[in-house]
Amino acid sequence: MPTPKQMEKLARSMGNPVAREHPLGPRDEMPDEYWRAILGDLPADAEPVERSAGLRLSELPQHVLRVSCRRCERIVEIQKADAARLYGQHAIWREVGQRLLNNTCQNRTGRYEEDGCWPSFEPL
Repeated sequence: MPTPKQMEKLARSMGNPVAREHPLGPRDEMPDEYWRAILGDLPADAEPVERSAGLRLSELPQHVLRVSCRRCERIVEIQKADAARLYGQHAIWREVGQRLLNNTCQNRTGRYEEDGCWPSFEPL
């Protein structure tokens, strides 16, 4: 195993600058780059669902649409033809799903910030 001086010398010979900063400890603040990477990164399974939630009803390929509530675990399914008949062909699926959940919401507290369901759009 090379010594720290040997590793610094090898790094300099490769053209890499030698880090003069001390490593982060458990009580140190995390750098901004770390938080940008964490907060900007989407889970692997979230992208297709979010993409389909922003589409209009006429653009969705599925015939049965499903939205569930992350709060009360309720699931609402509707056929695309019925949703288009009720809300129109150009309605956005995210808004339609939110309306479907809110129409039958069981969690009412009286506070606007806490009322309603938390939709999760699921592909079928």
